[in-house]
Amino acid sequence: MMATKNGKTRRKIDLLDMSDAERTRVIEQIKQNLQRSISEARLWKTLLQYDELTINGQVIFSSDIPLEGFSMRFDIGKI
Repeated sequence: MMATKNGKTRRKIDLLDMSDAERTRVIEQIKQNLQRSISEARLWKTLLQYDELTINGQVIFSSDIPLEGFSMRFDIGKI
């Protein structure tokens, strides 16, 4: 078991003991999670560069107001 930053323990995965199909599925999940993390980091980096972000006339981010109710849907094939 490994401890993470937030204190949760994660189990170690032995890819050699898995079937090819299961190994492929696990690797794809890890890849998708990493891509989401990278996209989220890029979004935050971009948001921090601006005082205010407006989409269709609505302010969705302002340095004075905490970000609430904003979500993004990722299509992994298009990233």
